[in-house]
Amino acid sequence: MSTKPENALESRHIILMAACTGLIVANIYYCQPLVVLISKEFGVSEARAGVITFLTQLGYALGLLFLVPLGDKLERRKQILFTTLGAVLSLIAAAKAPSLLLLQIASLCIGFTSVVPQLILPLAAHLAAPEKRGKVVGSIMSGLLVGILLSRTLSGWIGAWMGWRGMFWIAAGITASLLLLMRVSFPKSKPHFIGSYGILMKSLLTLIKEQPLLREASAINALAFAAFGMFWTTMVLHLSLPPFLYHSDTIGMFGLAAAAGALLAPLIGGSADKRNPRVPVGYGIILVMLSYVAFMVFSVSVIALIIGIVVLDLGLQCIHVSNQSRVYALMPEARNRLNTVYMTMSFIGTSMGSAIGLGMWAVGGWTAVCTAGCIFMLAAFLIYILTWKKGTKPV
Repeated sequence: MSTKPENALESRHIILMAACTGLIVANIYYCQPLVVLISKEFGVSEARAGVITFLTQLGYALGLLFLVPLGDKLERRKQILFTTLGAVLSLIAAAKAPSLLLLQIASLCIGFTSVVPQLILPLAAHLAAPEKRGKVVGSIMSGLLVGILLSRTLSGWIGAWMGWRGMFWIAAGITASLLLLMRVSFPKSKPHFIGSYGILMKSLLTLIKEQPLLREASAINALAFAAFGMFWTTMVLHLSLPPFLYHSDTIGMFGLAAAAGALLAPLIGGSADKRNPRVPVGYGIILVMLSYVAFMVFSVSVIALIIGIVVLDLGLQCIHVSNQSRVYALMPEARNRLNTVYMTMSFIGTSMGSAIGLGMWAVGGWTAVCTAGCIFMLAAFLIYILTWKKGTKPV
């Protein structure tokens, strides 16, 4: 157990935190490629089996709202360990589920306990030296996004090889191993909030009301995540049609291109440390917009699609990592609550983008989807311009 003082975050801690965020957040995405296998085992329709994907996301949203704020009241390392233990038990329950109903309950619990990355990020920001906070956050975000992007590919392979239960058993083993590593390696932190849980939750509304930068960053991030979620939801449909006619395993490989963009997050975070961190947000909005223009103009080019994915993910990194650094700098004693507001808005944006993307696909196919993506980013740029004076502060 580490007894190092605060602001003593070492490189080994950052590497482990990045690995933990990526491998634990992956828990909420493993189920998506397994729906067909699950439907066959329990003899239900794919639509009914697919409810587990919604329940996992719902659990994650509930964890963001009810668990993450507690990091300002509880010792963060201890909270992370107990929550990770809950994730291990939930994954084991899913692997052994004798019925679809119990699998659905386990899926809700998997989502609820897999908010550990959103507990690790405020801990890292709390322990990092102020002049290195952006780079640290960016490094850990790399792990998070690589985990999100590659989890579906891994799950598809494992599901085909060992079945859907095998994937949950492997995930439980991975998470249990991480629990042991975190137990012996993660530094402690001192909580600052001494009020009740009810007061803690009410303070979320106070933060939204009193922190204009939080409102601005959350709104821009929600729109960027909407564009991101919309692309990954509809890309599967686009690539399954002529001239591509790709199967799910081939489509999953496009996640590797996005992972390349995610690995640039530490550089973006380092840039945010050296200059006004709001500037990369503007660059990111432009990059996401350009990626959607490329998707629309070169809609049947695989090379253009791959380049566009890298640009899309790089743009999202510019927006998210820079905004997150700005939000964490607002009130050090309230980082978990700030993160709750910020990430809940981002999560809402992703869900909104997926829903709108499917609606636009039904109305006008890929062109309509790309048009909606551009509109999202135009709205984000409008917010960015209208709040410019407020955003010229150091944070």
